[in-house]
Amino acid sequence: MSNDYLLSIDNGTQSVRALLFDLKGNLVAKSQVFLPALDSPQPGWAESDPELFWNAVAAACQRLWAETHAPHGSIKGVSITTQRGTVVNLDKQGKPLRPAISWLDQRKAQTVPDIKWWWRAGFKLAGVESTIRYFQREAEANWMAQHQPEIWDKTAHFLLLSGYLNYRMTGRMVDSTGSQVGYVPFDFKRQQWSSANDWKWQAMVIQPSQLPELVAPGTIIGAVTAEAAAETGIPVGTPVIAAAADKACEVIGAGCLDPQIGCLSYGTTATINTTTSRYFEATPFIPPYPAAVPGMYSSEVQIFRGFWMVSWFKEQFGHLETEAAKLRGVSAESLFDELVTSVPPGSMGLMLQPYWTPGIRFPGPEAKGAIIGFGDVHTRAHMYRAILEGLAYALREGREKIEKKSGVPITALRISGGGSQSDAAMQLTADIFNLPTARPHIYETSGLGSAIDAAVGLKLHADFKTAIAEMTRMGATFEPNKHSAETYDALYHRVYKQMYDRMAPLYQSIREVTGYPKLD
Repeated sequence: MSNDYLLSIDNGTQSVRALLFDLKGNLVAKSQVFLPALDSPQPGWAESDPELFWNAVAAACQRLWAETHAPHGSIKGVSITTQRGTVVNLDKQGKPLRPAISWLDQRKAQTVPDIKWWWRAGFKLAGVESTIRYFQREAEANWMAQHQPEIWDKTAHFLLLSGYLNYRMTGRMVDSTGSQVGYVPFDFKRQQWSSANDWKWQAMVIQPSQLPELVAPGTIIGAVTAEAAAETGIPVGTPVIAAAADKACEVIGAGCLDPQIGCLSYGTTATINTTTSRYFEATPFIPPYPAAVPGMYSSEVQIFRGFWMVSWFKEQFGHLETEAAKLRGVSAESLFDELVTSVPPGSMGLMLQPYWTPGIRFPGPEAKGAIIGFGDVHTRAHMYRAILEGLAYALREGREKIEKKSGVPITALRISGGGSQSDAAMQLTADIFNLPTARPHIYETSGLGSAIDAAVGLKLHADFKTAIAEMTRMGATFEPNKHSAETYDALYHRVYKQMYDRMAPLYQSIREVTGYPKLD
């Protein structure tokens, strides 16, 4: 059993990583291939040749074999996790018809299919007309039907990136229910394609025949073909097991199977998730996503452009630390942590609302970011800490939404993503939530979650509870500081939670005057 390994392929937004895990969750070997920058033929567009994703997968696997002594025969299975919401059009021969549209793409359809009057009446009564129209306009298929009808007419297969890579690996049009996060007619409650009379089929131009077969995470979906083996170096016939989208895999890779554990992701989009067996909507009419465990749900509240804000700050205001790090031969991140710790909790009253990019319903389409409380004592360090605090405040608000709808209190936190590598960010999160906050034992939690799916699917572990117990564990744990927690609690209730309602009318006025965010 100690010689059994699992190959997990993690196709993110910026890179593809090939990760080799043992059955204890140890990362045995890793290789990484960075992806080219996304193409932007027009402002707001973000797309890429699907072949580039597959080529990066193949290159990452080939590099992995050069960096490990593990025999190929010891690899018991392969699983794939990918970024969410990136779509690929294929013709009848399985060839791409156009570049894949990334989840970062901002194009919107102006002309959308008509929905039957009774559905429209129901949406109006529920007050979600704008949400449904947002869904229709965001759907990539609707944009294609409007602007590239000749391509849409030739589209025999409409896949998410996960389904495309599964196809390239196995030759089968099969995808995981756990990967269905995007503008497709998916029934999130039943975790299957929507029934024939569901409004989603009316809201989009997608036809059932264009969609792949769906299977639950942990299902063996096929085997590595001879062609894929030649390109990747993975032995022919190696089983390929359905995993889930990267966030869903990240949640179980961080050990979050219990609804009392909140899983925070400090990535490009900051999120708070819990894993639950009960369907509920933390934000009305925004469904929980399918978990990486069959039949379970990942309740999620997102802060768009979450830790992107940290990158934004470093790019716009962090040149001194970046240059100083080069001179001192240390990581720039360590100097940014010094910035954080040089400022007291609460940033001396500087408060940030992190809505740099508005959401659908939380907070709302008119929302903007805001920083209040400036005084002559404030420096870049205060601003940097206020960004981290503002993100944690927003995720704490998300925690309260989840707790209110689920009825289950969150009593501990796990944090994954790039921001989890900052001790300062970990500590202030523990203080703002007033909860013990742990960092998983490895950084590659989405890849580990994918490997857990493979381990259960291959019966190398008896079930998900056993696999998660065997393959995940915590690294450093940060306990809340009592004094800091009290300061944060007062600022959260007396200031942060008041900010949005008081500023929303001003945001709306800004939108009306400037047209940003763009008016419908």
